[in-house]
Amino acid sequence: MKTYTKFLGKIFINSFLYVSAIMFSLIFILNLLSEIEFFREMEANSFFPIYLSLLNSPTLIFEMFPFIFLISTQLLFITLFNNNELSIFKYSGLKNSKIIGILSLMSFVLGFLIITLFYNFSSNLKNFYLDIKTNYTLDKKYLAVITKNGLWIKDVFNEKTLLINASKIEQNFLKDAYISEFDENFEILRNIVSPKIDVKEKKWIIYDAEILIQNTKENYKTYEIQTNFNYHIIQNLFSNLSSLSFLELLELRGNYKQLNYSLVEVDLQLIKLVSFPLYLTLMTIFSSIIMLNTKEFKSSILKISIGLFFSVLIYYFNNFFNVMGKTEKINLIVSVVMPLIFLGLINILMIKKINAK
Repeated sequence: MKTYTKFLGKIFINSFLYVSAIMFSLIFILNLLSEIEFFREMEANSFFPIYLSLLNSPTLIFEMFPFIFLISTQLLFITLFNNNELSIFKYSGLKNSKIIGILSLMSFVLGFLIITLFYNFSSNLKNFYLDIKTNYTLDKKYLAVITKNGLWIKDVFNEKTLLINASKIEQNFLKDAYISEFDENFEILRNIVSPKIDVKEKKWIIYDAEILIQNTKENYKTYEIQTNFNYHIIQNLFSNLSSLSFLELLELRGNYKQLNYSLVEVDLQLIKLVSFPLYLTLMTIFSSIIMLNTKEFKSSILKISIGLFFSVLIYYFNNFFNVMGKTEKINLIVSVVMPLIFLGLINILMIKKINAK
């Protein structure tokens, strides 16, 4: 590895760690305030909000990595400007485009490590965080999971508990459903078996219902029960994907597909993760170009402010396309790739004359 590559790498990593530490501190403080407010009227150890904030903050900082890479790159160039090292590189024959190329490769490798190591680590912490936090939520009536054995739902209505299992969901219908109903003491009241249940509304219509009460069996062409769930609520039960690792997301996708669940949110998360190293690389290139085009500005704060302004625009542009993909108004892959193509084209147009800077 050449000396200038090691030199740039050292400054970039130091800047990255510095900015990450500041971002983590800010996120931790904000999250801590939220946790303190949550536990304000509960009996809990005073250190508990701190503990939960430490568990939750890594997932939150993951969303901030594009900004972290942008600011880290800006700090690197500010260091080069202040020490006149960019001019030394130029006189040594090292072009600006070569510097950007080195930083781009570093960003891509670092982005890959973030996805493979940090993301899986943070998702495990998030999962642990949610497990603990669930024990303190005010509403424990509902529980829903998806396994290879189908969809499982726990519901409490009128002091009765329903445990519902279905092999899959098609349109508004639960297929091959089995419902167990318990009283407030969790004593079994009855079991209901049905090949098809219409869950479009919260009042479910059970077709060809077979109701088992102790040793008796009753059959109904249609039977109705009131629940807290409808089709829309069921489809949106499993939205906290940040608590799942990449492999767990793939497994969940398989379960969703088997149950005919909407794959939109899972696919969007997977595509975003796969493209994340490229996104971070493009942000590094964009930040480098901005800094090289504003190096005549004396104020470092102004340079950083310009970069942050454009990064916020890119964030909302990216978020707009993600929403379009999530609502299925455009293709999911297009919703993720289009902002990257747009950012890439901007970089290509701006990088042409960068060696003359």
